[in-house]
Amino acid sequence: MQPTLPVFKGFWRRAALACVASTAICSVAFAPFAQACTSFLLRTSDGGAVYGRTMEFGFLIDSQAIVVPRRFALRGSGPDGKPGLAWNAKYGAVGLNAYGLPVFTDGMNEKGLAGGILLFPGYAGYADPAMADAGKSLAPWEFLTWALTSFATVQEVKAALSGITIINLPQSNLGATPPVHYALHDASGASIVIEPVAGVLKVYDNPTGVLTNAPTFDWQITNLRNYVKISPENAPPLKLDGMTIAPLGEGSGLLGVPGDPTPPSRFVRALAYVVTAKKMPTGDESVRLAEHILNNFDIPSGFIQSGRSVSTKTPLEFTQWSSIADLSRKRYYVKTYEDQVLRGIDLMNMDLDAKTIQTAVLKPDMPVPMLEFSKP
Repeated sequence: MQPTLPVFKGFWRRAALACVASTAICSVAFAPFAQACTSFLLRTSDGGAVYGRTMEFGFLIDSQAIVVPRRFALRGSGPDGKPGLAWNAKYGAVGLNAYGLPVFTDGMNEKGLAGGILLFPGYAGYADPAMADAGKSLAPWEFLTWALTSFATVQEVKAALSGITIINLPQSNLGATPPVHYALHDASGASIVIEPVAGVLKVYDNPTGVLTNAPTFDWQITNLRNYVKISPENAPPLKLDGMTIAPLGEGSGLLGVPGDPTPPSRFVRALAYVVTAKKMPTGDESVRLAEHILNNFDIPSGFIQSGRSVSTKTPLEFTQWSSIADLSRKRYYVKTYEDQVLRGIDLMNMDLDAKTIQTAVLKPDMPVPMLEFSKP
């Protein structure tokens, strides 16, 4: 019998539990050293879906788990310091923030809509604040919170996009506007990608369920034409003039899948894992399968360097945390760089009618437990 995943009961006891009573969305700092995020959707054998992603940054962003309750009042940011879009949360949602602020960088709501913010350097282009209606405005880091607290499906998000504007607004901690795009998935297994380009929100249906960083999503799909022979089955031996040349070991059907950490390579590799992995039933088995896939995109500190890291002490990008969302059971999981034990939150066991945002610190448990042997 397989052990079940811990569902944050012990974690919430160990964590510092706090309440955030702010009714306005705060800004989240995004680093320029965060270009290795990988996300995907894994469909289960019984029609469910599990979403997973990694979060890479070059310095600690001090993420916490947060739960935003229903009817919580939220407000976006407008141009010139004006208040932006105002709304009340229709759905309760859980996810991870940055710097202890009450906004989602990644998360899932009670209807199974889930998604994340990923960096999109060199391609993101937002609306001109001077031309925007302040009452419809959101900063780039506020969009995901609006989506997760307002809608149940990706189709609902698509239908509502004409009513909001993501404006070019510098984030105070970063000192610049963070270039980002968004992955969203729902409990039916549908996925979309939303990319702000030249002031317009481009929306793509995403049958792959995969997203990394730059270039644009349509380029990533075109690039897949270079890998049309990816297969989990070993390649047949090559026969030349009576000589048989067999593959070297297992996995020859996946020969050529790129292994480097660039965004296009990670996109191809993530898709290769998703389409070849044996589907498992909804539940812990599929969550563990998603975890195994995520492990292939974990970046240790020092693996990626800018070339100036030694001389200028530039922070080294690494995987600060990885998250998994079971869209059917409404359970959200996280493990951190310091603590690779996957810990979970059962969203439907939280008080979604609370008056404040609940937070829990991702307190690491560094010591490696020793195995206990039975006495002879």
